[in-house]
Amino acid sequence: MVEKIIILENMSLVDFLGPDNQNIRQLAAAFPGSKIISRGNEIKIQGQTEVIARINDLLSSLIEHYHQYGQITDKTVNQYLSATSEEAEGRVLAASPDVILFGAKGGVIKAKTPNQQKLVDAVMAHDLTFTLGPAGTGKTYISVALAVRALKNKEVKKIIISRPVVEAGESLGFLPGDMKEKVDPYLRPIYDALEDMIPAEKLKFFQENKIIEIAPLAYMRGRTLNNAFVLLDEAQNTTPSQLKMFLTRMGPTAKVMVNGDRSQIDLPTRQKSGLMQALDILKNVQGIGYVEMTSEDVVRHRLVKEIVEAYDKFDTDEMSRQAQQSGQRRDERHERRLLELQQQQSEVPVAELPVNQEQPL
Repeated sequence: MVEKIIILENMSLVDFLGPDNQNIRQLAAAFPGSKIISRGNEIKIQGQTEVIARINDLLSSLIEHYHQYGQITDKTVNQYLSATSEEAEGRVLAASPDVILFGAKGGVIKAKTPNQQKLVDAVMAHDLTFTLGPAGTGKTYISVALAVRALKNKEVKKIIISRPVVEAGESLGFLPGDMKEKVDPYLRPIYDALEDMIPAEKLKFFQENKIIEIAPLAYMRGRTLNNAFVLLDEAQNTTPSQLKMFLTRMGPTAKVMVNGDRSQIDLPTRQKSGLMQALDILKNVQGIGYVEMTSEDVVRHRLVKEIVEAYDKFDTDEMSRQAQQSGQRRDERHERRLLELQQQQSEVPVAELPVNQEQPL
């Protein structure tokens, strides 16, 4: 027998569980071979794996329903119990327009800043969207949420998420384990976002059946990405040839997002970023969306915003200082050149004119 615990967050327990926990008792009665126990804000499920997965899906749908309508009744529970899984899934996103998705624990996922909302709108309006911004602005999280929503709405058949594997101070070859174990830490932020949005059992099913793929960028070569929501994260660390390869994988019914942070390029010093080049090359191509995030969009700890602003100021001051030094060096070189020319001119020998020797008469 397997056990799972679901924690109810950001909700009135009375409105969700019903008077005297009647909603949970009604759900438990529908699965006599399992146990569903409610204690405080925790719901404990015990039973066979397949049954637990079904109960978990039902509870996730009920949590989403609660966040949309503010209450669960016995009729609501009956409707979800009698509905097929596809019908229940279809109710997930009958939410208010500003809600992107309901998380695996019932939390509401939506744009928190004007630029995040611009990102949502841009993705809805374009098949290819470039998003730039510093760390902590929600680029990856909002993008993954949009991908999951598209999958749940059956707008696409799969999600493909990729990142370039670029060493940032550590050598990949010395990490322990096989290639997957070496690469997975680079993709961890993607897994974290997906685990927030999809119940663990369903996420495992999606990955095992290749409905959700998370892979290094090198694995995209030679593929045609069709009928899929495709996200390339950390694109500032792609080379020009890598990003061109990725963009030309785009199938006729694909939705593609490219995210990057121009302030965190980990490529070798003389290697040009494919993202920076692509933004210049594609600036006049119609039908591409562009969204620029700023430190005002940082949604992590308040210090992250101040850290980003401090680094931006440092970079600006450093560029100004380097430009000033470069100008000074040019002036110094110019002055040295003038001095050299003056010295050369002073060293040129003066031609001696013949002496006019007149003979006295």
